[in-house]
Amino acid sequence: MTRLDGSGDDRVEGPGAGPDAVALEIADAVESLTNLWSLAAQEAPLRLSLHQLRALRTLEAAPELNLTALAERLHIGLPTASRLCDRLEAAGVLERALHPRNRREVRLSLTAQGRRVLDDVASRRAQALTAALTALQPAERSALRRGLKALLAAQRRVSPAPDEPPGKR
Repeated sequence: MTRLDGSGDDRVEGPGAGPDAVALEIADAVESLTNLWSLAAQEAPLRLSLHQLRALRTLEAAPELNLTALAERLHIGLPTASRLCDRLEAAGVLERALHPRNRREVRLSLTAQGRRVLDDVASRRAQALTAALTALQPAERSALRRGLKALLAAQRRVSPAPDEPPGKR
């Protein structure tokens, strides 16, 4: 397996520059960044799992979802989403409230503590990433930024957004 370890050359063309080889290198880099991300989150005073943090971030982006909508956005089953919310509510980072016009529907929202937890985790993650990026030369950081922007733009062209149903682009 080819690795992005800094020891390879920067040729634009060649046997190691094909999409398959680059995909393996990027997968390794993503795994390393995921570990960095996870460790930073685990250093927060309130330790939440990555699934719990993902649920909180989803609710931050789309406040007052109901349980069904949260489960759909997280691509998990309703019972799993319910247990996840039970744990988040017990931790004091999520609250449930009856919908004002439909008493059978329960809205989910972050508490002030939930927002503080997300802010703290985001700060810790940014610090960890900044430490890694500090080791790069300015030209390398600039090239990385351009490359990531290009990769994200290409990904959006070939795949729907995570919350967008397939076929709607």
